[in-house]
Amino acid sequence: MYPHLFNQRFLNTYGICICIGLVCCFVVVRYYARVKGGVPKWVDFCEANAYVAIGVGFIAGMSGQAIFNFIKDPSQGFRITFESLTFICGLIGGVSSFIIGYLAIGRKKFGPRMVEVLPIAPVCILIAHAWGRVGCFFGGCCYGCATDSRLGLIFPKPGHKVYPTQVFEATFLFILFAALFYLAIKRNFKHGFVVYMIAYGIFRFLIEFIRGDNRGALVGEFSPSQSLSIIMVVSSIPIYFLTNYLLRKYQENTTLDPKIS
Repeated sequence: MYPHLFNQRFLNTYGICICIGLVCCFVVVRYYARVKGGVPKWVDFCEANAYVAIGVGFIAGMSGQAIFNFIKDPSQGFRITFESLTFICGLIGGVSSFIIGYLAIGRKKFGPRMVEVLPIAPVCILIAHAWGRVGCFFGGCCYGCATDSRLGLIFPKPGHKVYPTQVFEATFLFILFAALFYLAIKRNFKHGFVVYMIAYGIFRFLIEFIRGDNRGALVGEFSPSQSLSIIMVVSSIPIYFLTNYLLRKYQENTTLDPKIS
């Protein structure tokens, strides 16, 4: 693996991949706003709010992993580190932060425009997450179970051939990103978040069966990510109806001008 570029410790490959993903994320937002005719100041607010949400997401992801580590082995104490995080906890924290920022500031200033964010939000999450998984591959973490398959690769930490689950997940995320980006831009599809929650929830639940970096269990024999994946899929049902409600209110609102088609 290549945890550092050119053998320079300050050129952390994982961090660089995260930065690439975040840049791609904001490029997607700007492109979507330009194509759909978003209100410039509203777009600026969403971007600033997203910066805060990303920070909160990282803290939530690290805190979630610290909780799971404590449940797995209380003797080690409760420690939050930068070494690992749980993505789904980070996702929940980041999305919650964005919604709170919108309700506290954005809605009062720009009106009920949350529905404008729903089609593109999962697209942004996917491209950032995909690049993050590329970073995991280069960093040698989040690897899979031991295997003799031709798909296996030798990772430094286990020292033997394992499934490169980071590559599998990154590939899935890039494909889902392309599909939802097309639907949002070309088809005006409004339920991208629902599709994302179902698709990623199912994928993550299944791929955990071949993950080799054990991070404990949360419910029964299920890993923390599997338990949260179930919640993610089930939560897509109320999100679907909430999206329909917001869309109806948005279309009926005569005070918002302009609107995204």
